[in-house]
Amino acid sequence: QLQLVESGGGLVQPGGSLRLSCAASGFTLDYYAIGWFRQAPGKEREGVSCISSSDGSTFYADSVKGRFTISRDNAKNTVYLQMNSLKPEDTAVYYCAAKGYYYCSPLKRDFGSWGQGTQVTVSS
Repeated sequence: QLQLVESGGGLVQPGGSLRLSCAASGFTLDYYAIGWFRQAPGKEREGVSCISSSDGSTFYADSVKGRFTISRDNAKNTVYLQMNSLKPEDTAVYYCAAKGYYYCSPLKRDFGSWGQGTQVTVSS
């Protein structure tokens, strides 16, 4: 059974950092693109970042470019999201999701397996 589990969320002050982890079980990440999404209260779930499995290409939403970095460690079957210079508007539940066939997609519906999410709160 495909399963994704996020961890690493928490409360952090503005300007601080967090590293989220997305651990996969029941399948190997080698053949999947992994995306990070977030959903703030009252808002739609939005794409944050994605990393392909074909060549490691990465993609970022404009709102997080230069602050967030996505990476993958296939040996650990884990994808990470390093978040620096956090802002209050980054507050949301963060989800990771897997998409087959190597390549990223901007469409949520292309991602078939989702984790349960981890809360990130940026506040002083």
